[in-house]
Amino acid sequence: MAIAGIRVCLVEKGRRWESKDFPADSLSIMSAVRMENRNLGVSFGSRDALFQVSIQDDSLAAVACGLGGGSLVNAGVMLPTPRSARRNPKWPKEWETDWESNEASASSMLRIQSIPTKFPKDKIMAEAAGEELKESYGDGEMKLSVTFDVEENPSNSKMGSCLACGNCLAGCPYNAKNSTDKTYLVSAVQAGCTIKTECQVRYVVENPDYVKQEKATRKRRRRWLVFLNEIDFLESDFVILSAGVFGTADILFRSQLRGLKLSCKLGFGFSCNGNNVAYLAGSPAPLSSYGLDKNNLSKMSFNERPGPSISSSYTSSMGFTIQSAVLPTAYPYLLFQGITTYGLPCGFWFLHGLVDKMKNMLGLKASKAMILNAMGYDQSDGKITFEKEEEEIRFHPPHDLLLPRKIESFQKLTKKLGGILFMSRYRSTTVHLLGGCNASSDPSQGVCNPYGQVFDRESQTHPGLYVCDASLIPCSIGVNPCLTIATLAEHISRHLVKEVLKYKSEEGTIPHQKLDSITSMKFEISQRSSVSFKEIMRGYIGGMPCTAYLKLQMTSETRGLDRKSTFVGASDDSTLLLRGKVGGHVVLRALEMDKLQVIKGEVDLCVLDGRTPYSQYMHYSLLLAASSGSRYVLEGRKVMNPYLFASCAWRETTTMHVTFKKVPTDSPKEEVLNLKGKLSISIIELFKSFISLEGSKRGRFVYLLLHSFYRTYISQVPRGHHKDFDPVELLQKPYPSSIDHKIEAEDGFIISCRQWKCIDNLDGLEGKEKLKPILLINGYATENYFLPTEPNDLVRTLLDEGHETWLLQPRLHPLNPSNNFTIEDIGRFDIPAVINKILHLHGPLAKVHVVAHCVGGLAIHTAIMGGHVSAAHIASLSCTNSSMFFKLTASSSFKMWLPLIPISMTILGKKNILPLLSSSKSTLRQRLLKSIARCIPRHERCTCDECEVFSGIFGNAFWHENISPTLHYWLNKQNQTCLPMAAFPHLRKICRSGFIVGVNGENSYLIHPERMALSTLYISGERTLLVTPQTSFLANNYMKLHQPGFRHERVVVEGFGHSDLLFGEESHVKVFPHILSHIRLAEEGKNCVVDGERRKYSKEGLAWGNDPFEEGNGGFWSLISPLVALWLFCC
Repeated sequence: MAIAGIRVCLVEKGRRWESKDFPADSLSIMSAVRMENRNLGVSFGSRDALFQVSIQDDSLAAVACGLGGGSLVNAGVMLPTPRSARRNPKWPKEWETDWESNEASASSMLRIQSIPTKFPKDKIMAEAAGEELKESYGDGEMKLSVTFDVEENPSNSKMGSCLACGNCLAGCPYNAKNSTDKTYLVSAVQAGCTIKTECQVRYVVENPDYVKQEKATRKRRRRWLVFLNEIDFLESDFVILSAGVFGTADILFRSQLRGLKLSCKLGFGFSCNGNNVAYLAGSPAPLSSYGLDKNNLSKMSFNERPGPSISSSYTSSMGFTIQSAVLPTAYPYLLFQGITTYGLPCGFWFLHGLVDKMKNMLGLKASKAMILNAMGYDQSDGKITFEKEEEEIRFHPPHDLLLPRKIESFQKLTKKLGGILFMSRYRSTTVHLLGGCNASSDPSQGVCNPYGQVFDRESQTHPGLYVCDASLIPCSIGVNPCLTIATLAEHISRHLVKEVLKYKSEEGTIPHQKLDSITSMKFEISQRSSVSFKEIMRGYIGGMPCTAYLKLQMTSETRGLDRKSTFVGASDDSTLLLRGKVGGHVVLRALEMDKLQVIKGEVDLCVLDGRTPYSQYMHYSLLLAASSGSRYVLEGRKVMNPYLFASCAWRETTTMHVTFKKVPTDSPKEEVLNLKGKLSISIIELFKSFISLEGSKRGRFVYLLLHSFYRTYISQVPRGHHKDFDPVELLQKPYPSSIDHKIEAEDGFIISCRQWKCIDNLDGLEGKEKLKPILLINGYATENYFLPTEPNDLVRTLLDEGHETWLLQPRLHPLNPSNNFTIEDIGRFDIPAVINKILHLHGPLAKVHVVAHCVGGLAIHTAIMGGHVSAAHIASLSCTNSSMFFKLTASSSFKMWLPLIPISMTILGKKNILPLLSSSKSTLRQRLLKSIARCIPRHERCTCDECEVFSGIFGNAFWHENISPTLHYWLNKQNQTCLPMAAFPHLRKICRSGFIVGVNGENSYLIHPERMALSTLYISGERTLLVTPQTSFLANNYMKLHQPGFRHERVVVEGFGHSDLLFGEESHVKVFPHILSHIRLAEEGKNCVVDGERRKYSKEGLAWGNDPFEEGNGGFWSLISPLVALWLFCC
């Protein structure tokens, strides 16, 4: 592919081995071996060791790890694929079309050569073989991927020529073996291929951000994510897995756990190529099958030396092959003489091994010995499985019907040569692994097609995902598979090059950079990431137990981080070390039985938002993949507010509020999943996280994190401030014209009311009934509906629907402030006056839809239940955070219990209107009250003085993050110019009672439920600030109990507080549709319900149990803040 101009990066688990690096003695080879005994559960050695030995049940498998793979330490035997193997029904017919030409190409690339002479062991084996065993290579000479240049004097020999030392199986120390790192890979590097060693690919997943583009760009996303660990990954359009039978199966199994859809045949068809190993020792024959070190080479001529490790091969008529091999000097003989073998005939064979080893160590003449290797046709019915909990593969060897025949042949050779036969303790001892990802033309029978493309579960192939190694071969081949594997690679690469070039022409070509390098790519903490630590959080999501096992990698580099993340803000440059990536998994057994693996995660431990300059956020964003193929998004947030001097700091810093959503697919039947919950880290797990900190900058990380907490909770220094706007900037969209009506109430007070006529709707309603007008009633001194800065406020939305809209501006509005009034006055005089005005214009039989907020909701219920307005004139009623009930949060109730309002009214004296603008003239009393208001604790502080004073009096009326900066400026600088406080004493009585009462505290309204004969909708914000969802819960039950004949609804909207229900940036998406739906049903005459629904309402009306939305609004932590406030007040 590199020669064709394709940009290629090869990632290798092992290191690059030079000829001088291969082990030369028993001590050095121990550091180059990794042993995994899965029967005992014991493993030792480096994971990237040269020799990888696995023992399971009665099987032993050995593979090599390094740049060049098995060719580094194999015998280099190059035998053509037997015809009998190619006639196997499992063998793909597509391979046969160009098999000979591919075989010739592989032979040329590997520079295979004939053995120039017969070495001593070959001559003896030829005599011992007799008529039962025939040479595997016919009349010609055996060929190896070895360079031969015979020199009588080794000192004059050139490096790179075979010296017949016999150490091939431990790695050629003279650079004579034509392994793939010296043939294929050298050509690839010269053509521009980049090779990264000491870097293991763990799994491959489909890139969630991949979008097919017509033209490639530098920033376009690739099709696949190739993960090197839980966090770091590479992006690529084409991924070719060539990690060997175990390695490739391991990668695919891990990928399957992360949602990659694969064939159910993965792991089936595993073959050991009929491999069995024996050791012949103590033979009197001059076998010369011990490897020679450099000191002994000069003592022997070339023809007398052991020769290449395997230089002869004999095939039995029963269908198996036997080869003799030289034992390298680095191999510990005891492994072959009693530790991993049984001696035949039985006797003191273990003692024989010890004596033989002592002779070799003392330089005495040891007995002759050699390795016997048998290969044949097994049943290819072995299986590779995957343990999900440990994430490790297991293998079960195939049945070998020829095993008794092989043992019999070994015994016959031993009888002819003399000595002791040491048979392997394991039924299968193999170095020639095949299959597991079998290629097949039939998707139901294989994992890949004949061209190496990986099948999915629907008999289609994954575009750009290939396998190209021995795991494709679906059956045993009976001989050394090296040339077969190389031939198969040639076949696949020719097809692959065509596919890549076709894809590049369709997608556009990214310029190829010739990098031609081989470098190490270790992902060490000190080099790539500054800090790494683990975090375990437990809790509940959607009522289901959940545990998150996360690994966080923080870095001060911006490379690899998405600067345009989904977080509401961004860390400044000084806290980049608090940003990073996340790996790990989430356990949510009630939803998915297997672990939900994190395939893409980001974390920011110091997110700042200009709208909340005193607050700090911690954001987690995790994309999770399940083995079922489903994907989920877990968004977590910790919110830290400097409320009451860090009294809630521990809870806020250790508790994460999460949303859990399923990523939608193209299936129309798929259900929408949107869950919420909390995850917390215990003090023990927090201590473990601290202990797990790694990295050169962990001290700096801890300092920055603690400093951010100090700035948030202790010093309370704002990070930024609210922006000022010019009047031109505030008006994003021209506002419809309106008529301002001045109306005199029954008590003589002049109020005002804005009227918007829907001209467009009038033209299109010929022959149709005209839509009823809508009356909007604001809360206390705050405009909620008429918002010039917002393109989608409720007034515009209602006008777009075709409704004539009226906005009441009563005596508590800043435009008509009264120095002496009560909430009862608004319900008794203001609301009846404006409704009479509407009836005067539309006729006495007209009906009005009413939408009221907060105190406006109290007032409309006062008007109806007090008999001042007839329900016959109300088409529907929608109330947000208000009703005939008025339940406050614990902190707000505590403030109402304190004598703050009586003190405030005493301070104000006769002037009960408080100017809010900092530029307004204020008396000494008013300035004193404003100073006190600034000192009262509240959930969110603000840099805007007007907002601070208003929230100090009421508490936070909204979450700052929910409203736009322009609206915040308009509310505080242009709308809320003053605050009429005369109604506060009456409001305090209502709050303390929990429902609407008269000015003297008498219950004269709830006793008249018969007057509420109308359809109602009560909406509450889930993130309560002032009024709890219990307000709407009680009202809804009250109406269902007393007015079951009418339709009643209740909605709790997630993410909203109090007034931001109506003027939040997302209100038109999440809140207004409920109001519009309620009004539409009323317009369609669907206010009443059928008898069955009435009985259901009556039953629900009696269910006065706990409100399911009340969770989190009460309890100890909601009381801790008022208790601290009481302590501060008493002090």
